[in-house]
Amino acid sequence: MNLAFDHSPFPDGRWGVSNTSLARALQRFAASPVGSATLRRLVPLDRKVLLRSHGRYTVLGPFGSPMLLLTVIGRVSGLARTTPLVYLPDGDTLLVVGSNFGQAAHPAWALNLSAHRDATIAIRGEEFSVTAEELEGVDRDRAWNLFTTLAKPYEAYGERTTRHLKVFALRKAQGQ
Repeated sequence: MNLAFDHSPFPDGRWGVSNTSLARALQRFAASPVGSATLRRLVPLDRKVLLRSHGRYTVLGPFGSPMLLLTVIGRVSGLARTTPLVYLPDGDTLLVVGSNFGQAAHPAWALNLSAHRDATIAIRGEEFSVTAEELEGVDRDRAWNLFTTLAKPYEAYGERTTRHLKVFALRKAQGQ
């Protein structure tokens, strides 16, 4: 995964290294139905590790994927909900995809972010207030293509479902 963190206002959230044979094998595994199911089972453990380390470490580190913690208000509960997510830098923006590992339903965080655009992210121990924009049309297609090129399992996730995967751009909130 060749990511451009040089010009990003956000830190590099990669814990592992993405260009190793282990990382490539893990990416192929993650794209498979069995791999996706395994990762879904690891998400609660990963959330605990990320929360305890304030986004510094992840169980999924060997993938070399940049990880962040997204905290957004639940659209039904009104409570803050925190979710670990893979992200990609795109200039002054971070891109996240509501893939839910290719499941039939949108992940709760994506529905919450659609309802409440203001959120907080933590990357490598640093916290930022962000504003989310759900991308549509050519902007969404461009971001999706970037994701599927740089994070190969997302291509499989997109093919595994008939729903339109939500893609969001996260930008630092005004005054940050």
